[in-house]
Amino acid sequence: MKATFISREKNDAKFKMEFTHQEFAKAVDEAYLKNRGKFAVDGFRKGKAPRKLIETHYGEDTFIEDGINTLFSGAYPNAIKSLELKPIDTPAADFEDFDKDRDFFIAVTVTVQPEFKVKDYKGVEVSKIEHVVTDEDIDKDLKALQKRNSRLVLVERPARNGDTVLIDYSGSVGDHQFDGGTAERQPLTLGSDTFIPGFEEQLVGVKVGGEVDVKVTFPEEYHSEDLAGKEAVFKVKVHEIKENEEPEINDEFAKDVSEFETLEELKNDTRAKLEKAAESKAEYELKNAILEKIYNANEVDIPNVMIEDQTDEMMAEFDQQLKYQGLDLEKYFEYLGKDAAEFRTDLKDDAFKKVKTRLLVEAIANEEKFEVSDEEMDCEIEAMAQQYKMDADKIRKTMKAENFAHLIQDLKMRKAVDFISDNAVVK
Repeated sequence: MKATFISREKNDAKFKMEFTHQEFAKAVDEAYLKNRGKFAVDGFRKGKAPRKLIETHYGEDTFIEDGINTLFSGAYPNAIKSLELKPIDTPAADFEDFDKDRDFFIAVTVTVQPEFKVKDYKGVEVSKIEHVVTDEDIDKDLKALQKRNSRLVLVERPARNGDTVLIDYSGSVGDHQFDGGTAERQPLTLGSDTFIPGFEEQLVGVKVGGEVDVKVTFPEEYHSEDLAGKEAVFKVKVHEIKENEEPEINDEFAKDVSEFETLEELKNDTRAKLEKAAESKAEYELKNAILEKIYNANEVDIPNVMIEDQTDEMMAEFDQQLKYQGLDLEKYFEYLGKDAAEFRTDLKDDAFKKVKTRLLVEAIANEEKFEVSDEEMDCEIEAMAQQYKMDADKIRKTMKAENFAHLIQDLKMRKAVDFISDNAVVK
């Protein structure tokens, strides 16, 4: 097979693949061997009839289409590699003057990744970004740690907002006790807004052993149509009241929640961690600011198929996030009053920006001819092994060739982002 480049119009590349009639004959014979079991010919078991006899019964061109497909699928990857093309869509193929007894051509048109010269990516001027860690930040972090180490303790006083009460309840609409409206020894944190609006507020001030009729109105959009918008009464009995008891922030607290002996040591460690996080945040925002300037300085003609593919990926990621929360896209669309088409339209701008930014970074990596060493690959795989708690050698064995290619490209792009950051002018 010989591949010859013809032309490129915007992002559509045209080339032709030339095959000898010997290559074609071999491909057709392979198609016969692969598919002969599908044909029945009197006097022969399935799969045993000679090719000529099958072609006599079913037509001379019985195996030609499969033969051409075999030629194309086998030669196409080599053709785009030799012509250094980066297809981003399914190719369209046409036969030119096909004759099974002569050499013939397959003309191919395929949408490819846009080519452009990225400009103004060195010496980008940006303002310095700094996040200062204050004493208030330290106190806030310690308060969060204090809250995580709190415990519930029984109290004898009337219930307050924020308390957790243990209750029995039975709900009725009129004289009818509705399904799902009863429970025994059910914990409920007052103020959490987990029950019907108005329910929790009416338990504030109730004592242990107290009984109260809680009157509520179900929301109009309530999931049960039988209850939506209706008034109900819940007979509630309170068995326990617990308050959230937080430990005092002192040296003993530091010993209990950390490896440090004093509160001062814990504070110093907290400050160091927050400052490291603030530094990482500032670095991330600075790189984004640089990328934003490069983004605005460059025009890229992006094929629509790349935007559609990115939109598909974003929708799939969002759907996965919803599933973690027990939802799905269909319910989410119903809640928003939208459909999939409208949601895709909302994502288009972000999808365009993601694709353009990726193309710019890839172009910088190519322009600077960044390479990835074996040592760098080993370090990356070791980091993956630690993150996923797997053996590094097992990761290497399970990774496919395309996974390695994606990982190498990802490392090159990281180098490109570091490069533009190192070469920026920070004021």
